[in-house]
Amino acid sequence: MMWRLLWPITAVVISIATLPMAAIPATPRLAERADDVVFLRNVVVKNGEVSGEVVNNSQQRVRGIELQILYSWRWKDEFHPGKDDPGRAVYVTIDKEIPPGQSVPFNHKPSPPLPARTDGEFDISVKVVEFTQIIPQS
Repeated sequence: MMWRLLWPITAVVISIATLPMAAIPATPRLAERADDVVFLRNVVVKNGEVSGEVVNNSQQRVRGIELQILYSWRWKDEFHPGKDDPGRAVYVTIDKEIPPGQSVPFNHKPSPPLPARTDGEFDISVKVVEFTQIIPQS
């Protein structure tokens, strides 16, 4: 079972799968230190576009990595915010298996594009919210 986090918290869902895949289903569990398994590096945000690398820091293969990109809107006047908050959350799945110690690039361009406004600005962040770690059966 896969879980989707709809708000920014530090918990990450990890599915542990054993090989052969057909014999034993994946079992979800919460990681206490998800960065010990998968982390992001070289993250760049430019004109709303987010790019970087997903790094597998574990001794097993990982796949099904899901990133949460938050486009948080910050009003110029927080005491008198407007009614049309253009903020949003986007979930991006990395459809590649990453071997131990390796990385894969990612790039996300918002669609529709972020609106050009003068009443505030976007605070953009990205984090890993889900992945599956493949643990070979002994």
